[in-house]
Amino acid sequence: MAIRHLAAEGFLLSIRDISRQFATKTAVDNVSLEIEPGGFIGVIGRSGAGKSTLLRMINRLVDPTSGRIVFNGVDITGLRGRDLRRWRQSAAMIFQQFNLSGRLDVLTNVLMGRLNHVPAPRAVLKLWSDEDKAIALSALEQFDIAGLAAQRAESLSGGQQQRVAIARALVQEPQIVLADEPVASLDPRNTKVVMDALLRINKHYGITVICNLHSLDLARTYCDRLIGIASGRVVFDGAPDALTDDVARDLYGLEAEDVLGKAAAMPHPQAAMANALSMPA
Repeated sequence: MAIRHLAAEGFLLSIRDISRQFATKTAVDNVSLEIEPGGFIGVIGRSGAGKSTLLRMINRLVDPTSGRIVFNGVDITGLRGRDLRRWRQSAAMIFQQFNLSGRLDVLTNVLMGRLNHVPAPRAVLKLWSDEDKAIALSALEQFDIAGLAAQRAESLSGGQQQRVAIARALVQEPQIVLADEPVASLDPRNTKVVMDALLRINKHYGITVICNLHSLDLARTYCDRLIGIASGRVVFDGAPDALTDDVARDLYGLEAEDVLGKAAAMPHPQAAMANALSMPA
Protein backbone atom coordinates (compact mmCIF):
# COMPACT_ATOMS: atom_id res chain seq x y z
CA MET A 1 0.00 0.00 0.00
CA ALA A 2 1.60 3.25 -1.14
CA ILE A 3 1.49 6.32 1.04
CA ARG A 4 -0.67 9.02 -0.49
CA HIS A 5 0.87 12.08 -2.05
CA LEU A 6 0.17 14.51 0.74
CA ALA A 7 0.96 17.95 -0.71
CA ALA A 8 -1.71 20.54 -0.04
CA GLU A 9 -1.79 23.33 -2.59
CA GLY A 10 -2.65 26.87 -1.67
CA PHE A 11 -2.79 26.63 2.12
CA LEU A 12 -1.37 29.42 4.16
CA LEU A 13 -0.25 29.27 7.77
CA SER A 14 -0.42 32.77 9.18
CA ILE A 15 1.13 33.56 12.56
CA ARG A 16 -0.19 36.91 13.72
CA ASP A 17 1.38 38.85 16.61
CA ILE A 18 1.97 35.71 18.67
CA SER A 19 3.44 36.06 22.16
CA ARG A 20 3.96 33.65 25.02
CA GLN A 21 4.90 34.52 28.57
CA PHE A 22 5.97 32.16 31.34
CA ALA A 23 5.61 34.09 34.61
CA THR A 24 7.88 37.11 34.08
CA LYS A 25 9.76 35.67 31.07
CA THR A 26 8.64 36.41 27.52
CA ALA A 27 9.60 33.34 25.46
CA VAL A 28 8.05 34.54 22.17
CA ASP A 29 7.52 38.25 21.64
CA ASN A 30 5.01 39.51 19.05
CA VAL A 31 6.02 37.20 16.18
CA SER A 32 4.26 37.44 12.82
CA LEU A 33 5.04 35.05 9.92
CA GLU A 34 3.42 33.85 6.71
CA ILE A 35 4.24 30.24 5.75
CA GLU A 36 3.52 29.22 2.16
CA PRO A 37 3.10 25.54 1.22
CA GLY A 38 5.95 23.24 0.22
CA GLY A 39 8.93 24.91 1.87
CA PHE A 40 11.69 23.53 4.09
CA ILE A 41 11.97 26.27 6.69
CA GLY A 42 14.70 26.40 9.28
CA VAL A 43 14.11 28.25 12.54
CA ILE A 44 17.52 29.16 13.90
CA GLY A 45 18.97 30.94 16.91
CA ARG A 46 20.81 30.38 20.13
CA SER A 47 19.54 28.12 22.93
CA GLY A 48 16.62 29.70 24.77
CA ALA A 49 15.73 32.05 21.91
CA GLY A 50 12.10 30.84 21.78
CA LYS A 51 12.31 28.38 18.87
CA SER A 52 10.72 25.42 20.67
CA THR A 53 7.96 27.52 22.18
CA LEU A 54 7.06 28.83 18.72
CA LEU A 55 6.70 25.32 17.26
CA ARG A 56 4.77 24.10 20.28
CA MET A 57 2.32 26.97 19.89
CA ILE A 58 1.76 26.07 16.23
CA ASN A 59 0.97 22.50 17.30
CA ARG A 60 -1.03 23.84 20.28
CA LEU A 61 1.00 21.96 22.86
CA VAL A 62 1.44 25.44 24.34
CA ASP A 63 -1.24 28.12 24.10
CA PRO A 64 -0.19 31.65 23.15
CA THR A 65 -0.62 34.39 25.68
CA SER A 66 -1.77 36.68 22.88
CA GLY A 67 -2.07 36.67 19.10
CA ARG A 68 -3.54 34.18 16.62
CA ILE A 69 -2.47 31.31 14.39
CA VAL A 70 -4.63 30.94 11.28
CA PHE A 71 -4.57 28.05 8.80
CA ASN A 72 -6.65 28.33 5.63
CA GLY A 73 -8.84 30.91 7.32
CA VAL A 74 -9.39 28.80 10.48
CA ASP A 75 -8.24 30.24 13.81
CA ILE A 76 -6.12 27.40 15.23
CA THR A 77 -5.81 29.10 18.61
CA GLY A 78 -9.55 28.67 19.14
CA LEU A 79 -9.75 24.92 18.44
CA ARG A 80 -10.89 22.49 21.11
CA GLY A 81 -11.68 18.77 21.40
CA ARG A 82 -11.96 16.82 18.16
CA ASP A 83 -11.06 19.83 16.00
CA LEU A 84 -7.84 20.32 17.96
CA ARG A 85 -6.96 16.63 17.60
CA ARG A 86 -7.48 16.92 13.84
CA TRP A 87 -5.20 19.92 13.72
CA ARG A 88 -2.45 18.07 15.58
CA GLN A 89 -2.81 15.25 13.06
CA SER A 90 -2.37 17.80 10.25
CA ALA A 91 0.62 19.44 11.97
CA ALA A 92 2.73 16.43 12.94
CA MET A 93 5.34 17.02 15.65
CA ILE A 94 8.81 15.42 15.79
CA PHE A 95 10.66 15.81 19.07
CA GLN A 96 14.33 15.90 20.03
CA GLN A 97 13.98 12.80 22.22
CA PHE A 98 11.91 10.79 19.69
CA ASN A 99 8.81 10.35 21.92
CA LEU A 100 8.47 6.64 21.15
CA SER A 101 7.12 3.92 23.41
CA GLY A 102 10.31 1.96 24.03
CA ARG A 103 8.65 -1.33 25.02
CA LEU A 104 6.49 -1.47 21.90
CA ASP A 105 7.78 -2.71 18.56
CA VAL A 106 8.67 -0.30 15.78
CA LEU A 107 5.61 -1.09 13.64
CA THR A 108 3.20 -0.39 16.50
CA ASN A 109 4.93 2.91 17.24
CA VAL A 110 4.44 3.97 13.62
CA LEU A 111 0.81 2.80 13.64
CA MET A 112 0.13 5.25 16.49
CA GLY A 113 0.23 7.89 13.79
CA ARG A 114 -2.93 6.35 12.31
CA LEU A 115 -5.09 6.85 15.43
CA ASN A 116 -7.01 9.78 13.97
CA HIS A 117 -7.70 7.83 10.75
CA VAL A 118 -9.52 4.87 12.31
CA PRO A 119 -12.90 4.60 14.11
CA ALA A 120 -12.69 5.36 17.84
CA PRO A 121 -13.43 1.77 19.05
CA ARG A 122 -10.66 0.37 16.84
CA ALA A 123 -8.29 3.10 17.97
CA VAL A 124 -8.90 2.33 21.66
CA LEU A 125 -8.32 -1.39 21.13
CA LYS A 126 -5.51 -0.79 18.61
CA LEU A 127 -7.19 -3.08 16.08
CA TRP A 128 -5.17 -2.14 13.03
CA SER A 129 -6.43 -3.02 9.57
CA ASP A 130 -4.24 -4.63 6.92
CA GLU A 131 -4.34 -1.29 5.08
CA ASP A 132 -3.03 0.60 8.13
CA LYS A 133 -0.24 -1.95 8.58
CA ALA A 134 0.69 -1.68 4.90
CA ILE A 135 0.83 2.13 5.15
CA ALA A 136 3.07 1.90 8.24
CA LEU A 137 5.41 -0.60 6.57
CA SER A 138 5.56 1.57 3.47
CA ALA A 139 6.60 4.53 5.62
CA LEU A 140 9.37 2.48 7.24
CA GLU A 141 10.56 1.41 3.79
CA GLN A 142 10.85 5.07 2.82
CA PHE A 143 13.64 5.43 5.37
CA ASP A 144 15.26 2.02 4.92
CA ILE A 145 14.18 0.61 8.30
CA ALA A 146 11.34 -1.78 7.39
CA GLY A 147 13.59 -4.64 8.56
CA LEU A 148 13.36 -3.28 12.10
CA ALA A 149 9.54 -3.40 12.25
CA ALA A 150 9.38 -6.23 14.82
CA GLN A 151 12.12 -4.88 17.12
CA ARG A 152 11.43 -2.97 20.31
CA ALA A 153 11.93 0.74 19.80
CA GLU A 154 14.23 0.95 22.83
CA SER A 155 16.69 -1.44 21.15
CA LEU A 156 17.35 0.96 18.26
CA SER A 157 20.07 3.58 17.91
CA GLY A 158 19.16 7.24 18.26
CA GLY A 159 19.21 7.81 14.51
CA GLN A 160 17.00 4.78 13.91
CA GLN A 161 14.53 5.91 16.58
CA GLN A 162 14.28 9.35 15.02
CA ARG A 163 13.57 7.80 11.61
CA VAL A 164 10.78 5.76 13.25
CA ALA A 165 9.40 9.02 14.65
CA ILE A 166 9.53 10.58 11.18
CA ALA A 167 7.73 7.54 9.70
CA ARG A 168 5.05 7.90 12.40
CA ALA A 169 4.64 11.55 11.44
CA LEU A 170 4.36 10.62 7.74
CA VAL A 171 1.50 8.13 8.28
CA GLN A 172 -0.50 10.88 9.98
CA GLU A 173 -0.87 12.29 6.45
CA PRO A 174 0.07 15.77 7.68
CA GLN A 175 0.16 19.03 5.78
CA ILE A 176 2.95 20.37 7.96
CA VAL A 177 5.76 18.63 9.85
CA LEU A 178 7.15 20.48 12.88
CA ALA A 179 10.58 19.18 13.90
CA ASP A 180 11.92 20.49 17.20
CA GLU A 181 15.73 20.10 17.26
CA PRO A 182 15.41 16.60 15.69
CA VAL A 183 19.19 16.00 15.49
CA ALA A 184 20.38 17.68 18.69
CA SER A 185 21.28 14.38 20.38
CA LEU A 186 22.71 12.60 17.30
CA ASP A 187 26.23 12.06 15.99
CA PRO A 188 27.21 13.56 12.58
CA ARG A 189 26.42 10.39 10.59
CA ASN A 190 22.94 9.98 12.06
CA THR A 191 22.38 13.72 11.80
CA LYS A 192 22.81 13.48 8.03
CA VAL A 193 20.54 10.40 7.79
CA VAL A 194 17.75 12.12 9.74
CA MET A 195 18.04 15.43 7.87
CA ASP A 196 17.96 13.52 4.56
CA ALA A 197 14.76 11.80 5.77
CA LEU A 198 13.12 15.16 6.53
CA LEU A 199 14.24 16.51 3.17
CA ARG A 200 12.69 13.48 1.46
CA ILE A 201 9.33 14.17 3.15
CA ASN A 202 9.54 17.74 1.91
CA LYS A 203 10.67 17.13 -1.68
CA HIS A 204 9.05 13.76 -2.44
CA TYR A 205 5.65 14.40 -0.83
CA GLY A 206 5.55 18.20 -0.95
CA ILE A 207 4.92 18.46 2.79
CA THR A 208 5.93 21.73 4.42
CA VAL A 209 8.67 21.20 7.03
CA ILE A 210 9.39 23.73 9.78
CA CYS A 211 12.52 22.61 11.59
CA ASN A 212 14.24 24.12 14.62
CA LEU A 213 18.00 23.87 14.23
CA HIS A 214 20.92 25.12 16.28
CA SER A 215 23.51 24.34 13.59
CA LEU A 216 23.88 27.02 10.97
CA ASP A 217 25.69 24.59 8.63
CA LEU A 218 22.68 22.26 8.65
CA ALA A 219 20.27 25.13 8.14
CA ARG A 220 22.18 26.43 5.13
CA THR A 221 22.49 22.94 3.64
CA TYR A 222 18.90 21.74 3.92
CA CYS A 223 16.57 24.72 4.21
CA ASP A 224 15.25 27.04 1.51
CA ARG A 225 14.15 29.71 4.00
CA LEU A 226 15.62 30.68 7.35
CA ILE A 227 13.87 32.44 10.21
CA GLY A 228 16.27 33.75 12.84
CA ILE A 229 14.97 34.30 16.36
CA ALA A 230 16.72 36.17 19.17
CA SER A 231 15.13 36.87 22.56
CA GLY A 232 11.77 35.71 21.24
CA ARG A 233 11.70 38.08 18.25
CA VAL A 234 12.23 37.49 14.53
CA VAL A 235 15.46 39.23 13.55
CA PHE A 236 16.04 37.54 10.18
CA ASP A 237 13.71 36.07 7.55
CA GLY A 238 15.09 35.18 4.15
CA ALA A 239 17.05 32.83 1.92
CA PRO A 240 20.08 31.01 3.40
CA ASP A 241 22.45 32.90 1.09
CA ALA A 242 21.27 36.19 2.57
CA LEU A 243 22.35 35.16 6.08
CA THR A 244 25.88 36.56 6.20
CA ASP A 245 28.38 35.71 8.92
CA ASP A 246 27.91 39.20 10.34
CA VAL A 247 24.15 38.68 10.62
CA ALA A 248 24.78 35.25 12.17
CA ARG A 249 27.08 36.80 14.78
CA ASP A 250 24.32 39.23 15.71
CA LEU A 251 21.85 36.35 15.87
CA TYR A 252 23.94 33.91 17.91
CA GLY A 253 25.89 36.35 20.07
CA LEU A 254 28.53 34.61 22.16
CA GLU A 255 27.67 31.26 20.54
CA ALA A 256 28.47 32.54 17.04
CA GLU A 257 31.94 31.03 16.71
CA ASP A 258 30.53 27.61 17.68
CA VAL A 259 28.11 27.65 14.75
CA LEU A 260 30.34 29.31 12.16
CA GLY A 261 32.85 26.99 10.56
CA LYS A 262 33.37 24.54 13.41
CA ALA A 263 30.66 22.00 12.62
CA ALA A 264 31.43 18.85 10.65
CA ALA A 265 31.38 19.43 6.91
CA MET A 266 27.93 18.91 5.43
CA PRO A 267 27.08 18.05 1.80
CA HIS A 268 26.23 20.69 -0.75
CA PRO A 269 22.44 21.35 -0.81
CA GLN A 270 22.05 19.66 -4.22
CA ALA A 271 23.93 16.61 -2.96
CA ALA A 272 21.76 16.47 0.14
CA MET A 273 18.63 16.56 -2.02
CA ALA A 274 19.94 13.83 -4.30
CA ASN A 275 20.73 11.62 -1.30
CA ALA A 276 17.30 12.17 0.19
CA LEU A 277 15.43 11.41 -3.02
CA SER A 278 17.49 8.28 -3.65
CA MET A 279 15.98 6.57 -0.59
CA PRO A 280 13.64 3.66 -1.35
CA ALA A 281 10.40 4.81 -3.00
